[in-house]
Amino acid sequence: MFDGRTTAGWRGYKQPSVPSGWMVMDGELMKHGTTGDIMTTGQYGDFELSLDWKIATGGNSGVFYRGTEEYDHIYWSAPEYQLLDDVNAPDGQSRLTSAGAAYGLYPSPPGVVHPADQWNSTRIVVRGAHVEHWLNGQKLLQYELWSADWAAKVKASKFAAYSNYGMAKRGYIAVQGDHNGALSLRNVKIRELK
Repeated sequence: MFDGRTTAGWRGYKQPSVPSGWMVMDGELMKHGTTGDIMTTGQYGDFELSLDWKIATGGNSGVFYRGTEEYDHIYWSAPEYQLLDDVNAPDGQSRLTSAGAAYGLYPSPPGVVHPADQWNSTRIVVRGAHVEHWLNGQKLLQYELWSADWAAKVKASKFAAYSNYGMAKRGYIAVQGDHNGALSLRNVKIRELK
């Protein structure tokens, strides 16, 4: 999904090109501060996504999957795998919003994410309704989209306001740019599952 040299295959949310805050340097796709979100030009249904990421002290970002462009922001439609400096970012105070969590819905266990400015390896598996979040070789959580448990968690969250949140069976993969902190990505790969 990322060739290590260009932003080919990526664009801004509801924009034809990548926002100016994103750049490619030394084989990494990166941002230094707050900018727009980026998303894939293609859409994916069932897939296994893997990537390495490194975030600055206090940094906060995320990877969205099966997102749509029906709302003002992609996070109103797409579940999020949280990328975070757990120790220094405010969201690290809750496991529901810590690194690897399904943001606001399913918590991740503590002690798996590496400290700020160190590389982490993430894997996200989505097959039908089944979702798995992995970090540094450890499965953090799994859940079933559209299940009674999932619906109850969405209803109790800020996403209850968006009737199509997490409902798409196919959509874009995106990376959050509108939060603080430098972020670097490398080895971004996707395998579609049949």
